[in-house]
Amino acid sequence: MKLRTRVALAGAAVVAVALLVASLVLYPSTAAGLAGQHDGELVLAAGQTPWLLKSFKATDAPLPTSPVSVGNTLLQFVPPPVEPGPTEGFVPLTVRDAEVASGRSTPYFQDVSYDGVRYRVYTAALNQADQALVRTAFPLDRDDETLNRLKLLLAALTLGGALIAGMSARLLAGRVLRPIGRLTEVVEQVTVTRTLTAVDLDGGARDEVGRLARSFTTMTGALHESLLAQRRLVADASHELRTPLTSLLTNLELLGEGRGTADPQAPALVNEARAQAGELRVLVNDLVELARFGDVQIHLEDVRLDLVAERVLARARTRAPHVRLRAELAECLVRADPDAAERAAANLVDNAIKWSPPGGEVLVRVDPAGTLSVADQGPGIAPEDLPFVFDRFYRADAARSLPGSGLGLAIVRQIAEAHEGTVRAEPLRQGVRLVLSLPVAL
Repeated sequence: MKLRTRVALAGAAVVAVALLVASLVLYPSTAAGLAGQHDGELVLAAGQTPWLLKSFKATDAPLPTSPVSVGNTLLQFVPPPVEPGPTEGFVPLTVRDAEVASGRSTPYFQDVSYDGVRYRVYTAALNQADQALVRTAFPLDRDDETLNRLKLLLAALTLGGALIAGMSARLLAGRVLRPIGRLTEVVEQVTVTRTLTAVDLDGGARDEVGRLARSFTTMTGALHESLLAQRRLVADASHELRTPLTSLLTNLELLGEGRGTADPQAPALVNEARAQAGELRVLVNDLVELARFGDVQIHLEDVRLDLVAERVLARARTRAPHVRLRAELAECLVRADPDAAERAAANLVDNAIKWSPPGGEVLVRVDPAGTLSVADQGPGIAPEDLPFVFDRFYRADAARSLPGSGLGLAIVRQIAEAHEGTVRAEPLRQGVRLVLSLPVAL
């Protein structure tokens, strides 16, 4: 069963139940109202009996003993003595009627049947001194006809209201659920074609369905970008891995030919193979780090950025004695992953050392605003290369002959984005300054 059909049935059921409850309340209240109205009319008619009797006496007409019609009401006068027994043209008298006539009992109402007709009868004393009795009656069949018409009307309203509500709910459900139908088509299309490029939903509505459509469009867009980034990464990584692997295999093949390790060229080939294996190790490690810090679920804690920079500089001094490393480290507390912050700082320092000439100076500065900057005295970055220095596997023409994977600065940017921070490159008159900003701990 379609969703719109279920919505239509639910709407019809709700309206039907509401109308049924209203009918169950309206019908008894109408019946009770009619009964109360008739009881009042019977009491009023009984109270007018003395004036009617005066009219008969004034015209010397005989007093009627059988019921007479006064409008919709039957009126019966019973002269004294009132005794239990049959009467002319109406239901018999009872002991209680005699007690009412004598004043020993109060007036009362009763429902009786006479000659196949149901009556509502009011019995009261006409004059306690004379001990006469008056009975007024109203045929209930007239109310039955009215109440039966009311039953049919309420039943028709209930069924018609449910039908109209169901049809209206189906039409409205079709309009409201149209984006969900479109969403279903898009999901089926994505399943069949396995592509996210054709996803286009109308998310102009401001309700929950519109929000769902916009969220799905945003999600598919993000997935599409993620898939493209993954494909680019695989393609770039394959290209970067192919070069050292080819050189390594070539050197191993040369070693395997001829005299092997006894060949005078063997030491050079071994050294070359070791260098290529080292490049592979660096590239694989950087790929692992890139995947690791790409996870948004990083562990955050308060980290002293100045102490992180100090540890990085201590290690760098042992590896790069040809470069002067100068530090200006102010106390700074940031909210970051300790390992990620240290890796980013190490990558920035290693990049500066790689580009610094012998005897050059690398300045590492930390300020209390959560900023770590590393400046070198190298050749700098060409203006056309500046927008791409933090892209994966990007290398300027001048850097292609230098060792490295082309992932170091990309890892820095990924770490910065994972922490909702920033990283930028600032050209200097001599060299370049790379600036990493992380959120300050509150």
